Amino acid sequence: MDLPKNEGIKVPKVRVVDEKGKQVGIMPTWKALDLAKSKGLDLVLVAPNADPPVAKIMNYGKYKYEQQKKIREAKKKQKKQQQVKQMKFRVKIDEHDYQTKLKHIRRFLEDGARVRVAIMFIGREIVFTEKGKEILDRVAQDVSDIAEVEAPPKLEGRDMWMTLKPKKKGE
Repeated sequence: MDLPKNEGIKVPKVRVVDEKGKQVGIMPTWKALDLAKSKGLDLVLVAPNADPPVAKIMNYGKYKYEQQKKIREAKKKQKKQQQVKQMKFRVKIDEHDYQTKLKHIRRFLEDGARVRVAIMFIGREIVFTEKGKEILDRVAQDVSDIAEVEAPPKLEGRDMWMTLKPKKKGE
C-alpha cells in the first residue's frame, strides 16, 4: 500500500523491534502494522516517549498471560502478612469466662497471630485500673510458654491494653 507523494504530509514513524528482539529499523507506522499482520502478531508500543517511539512485534495475548503468571508467582513467594487479633476483657470477669478467652488467645498465638488483649472500663470501673493491670499480667503469665509481651500494658482513654506475640520456634 503506497501513500500518495504529498510532501506536506508528515507520516509518523516508529523504531520497530521484531519478535526475537532484533531491531528492524525506523519505518512508517502503517508499514510496521503491515509487517506485524503479515507475521500474524501484534504491534505494541513499548516506549512511546522515545524519539522515535519504539514498537515491538509480539503476541500481545501471550505477553499479558506471562505478566499475570509472574505476578501470581511473586504473590506465592510473598511472606504472609501478620494478623492482629483482639480479645476484650472486663474488670469483673468470672473465672470460667477468663479461661474461655484464654483458650482463644492461645489458639490465636499458636496460629501465628499477634493478640491485642484489652480491658474495657465502663462507668466507674475506671477507678480500678490496678485490677485491670492484674488481669493483663495474669494473661501474660498464663501464656508465657508460647508468647511474649510485645507492648506492655498501657492505659488509653477507657481501655487498658497490651500486645502479645508468639515466641519463635527456637526459643
